Amino acid sequence: METKKVSLWKSVLFTICSILVLDTFVAPAIIGVSSITVWVITAIVFFVPYGLLSAELGSTYPDDGGIYSWVKRAFGETPAVLTGWFYWVNVAFWMPAVFIAFAAWISYIFFPDGSPWILCGIAVLMCWVVVYIGIRGIELSVTVTTVAAVCKVAVLLIFGCLGVAYGIKNGLANDFSLKNFIPSFDNTTQYITAIVYNFLGFELIGSIGSKIHNPGKTIPKMTILAGLIITVLYVFGTFGILAAVPAAEVDTADGFFYALQELCTVFGSAARPIFVVITVIAALTLVANMVSWSMGANEVLAASELDKRSKLLGHRNKKFDTPDGLYIIMGLISTALLVLNFSLSGDANDVFWTILAFSFVIFLVPYLLMFPAAVKLRKSDPGTVRMYKVPGGMFGLTFCAALCEICVGAAIVFLFKDSGGGLGLWTLIIGTAVTTLFGLLLLKAGKKD
Repeated sequence: METKKVSLWKSVLFTICSILVLDTFVAPAIIGVSSITVWVITAIVFFVPYGLLSAELGSTYPDDGGIYSWVKRAFGETPAVLTGWFYWVNVAFWMPAVFIAFAAWISYIFFPDGSPWILCGIAVLMCWVVVYIGIRGIELSVTVTTVAAVCKVAVLLIFGCLGVAYGIKNGLANDFSLKNFIPSFDNTTQYITAIVYNFLGFELIGSIGSKIHNPGKTIPKMTILAGLIITVLYVFGTFGILAAVPAAEVDTADGFFYALQELCTVFGSAARPIFVVITVIAALTLVANMVSWSMGANEVLAASELDKRSKLLGHRNKKFDTPDGLYIIMGLISTALLVLNFSLSGDANDVFWTILAFSFVIFLVPYLLMFPAAVKLRKSDPGTVRMYKVPGGMFGLTFCAALCEICVGAAIVFLFKDSGGGLGLWTLIIGTAVTTLFGLLLLKAGKKD
């Protein structure tokens, strides 16, 4: 089934939808006004170099599979297959958390006294909506993410603008004097990880490289446009939160919902209906976010051919030629985790989130291979025409890769540091080890075949 080529603006919007994450961008605001400074510094030190590297890799090697393909060209089959496997596992474990947030937002508005199993049903339903859209093919997935990207841009602009209006009407909830923009190392390490996490996703468009119109020119332009828009929106949205909510009162789990509720008070008697409309739109963008990531993860895993290790994993839809087996298994894993979460109560619920935490480590590890891959390929493959190169020659490329490697490495270290020790720490260690071992076993089984 032939798919239409993805244009520049669709690729920009796809990337914006992939990277802008409304449910987690609020958390760093708990460190106060200095979080704005941390967003800007992280954008300069990490996001810009990461975008430049992704642009060179994506425009030079527009293969389906993206990050898997780049790592394989640079370092061979085993690291590349593990990269694809880690990418896929992360999304399967991340999706339940996203839809728990979705169900919570919807329930707060429409049935605040609903039972936990109603929330579970909503979250499970949304997982299977993502599966359905993914199986229908890339064209539908890109269309959904295009619409969602416009909505995300609108929501973050609303956050910032309402922050200005709130400050004029009620005064600012935090002190925006110059001294408060200076970060303190003591309270920022765990939220640096969150900011790095919120900036990831540039390489996703590379997972469908062959479907992009003129990738040599489209991908670099997309990187510049999307990167600029995303950085400005994150900073402006964070300002809106801090204009209305004291930093100490920012809710790291449901902060988006409560911050928006407070911001909407500027509308007076119309606050409630406006708040409901914006929240529903924001909740629907969470679905689109998982559409983009699940599509990217499944395309990467399919490119790594791990799906061919079993008939179930390798099954493809006859009508849409999509890896429906991978989507269905992802849906089943997410459903099982959701049922586990809502079956637990009190402190036992922490078990779910502790298990989920290791997926963040799994998510970050592939980038430790992607950045040096860019350097290796520039050296080992000089004959390939590069429509775009990271500025500064070999030094500029190496410098950007080093900055990105340090940032991602630090984010992983901080995840272990802030795990709280005990069960949290051992879950990260054991979960990462078991995931790696399972990927190696699948690879070995494939080699035997």
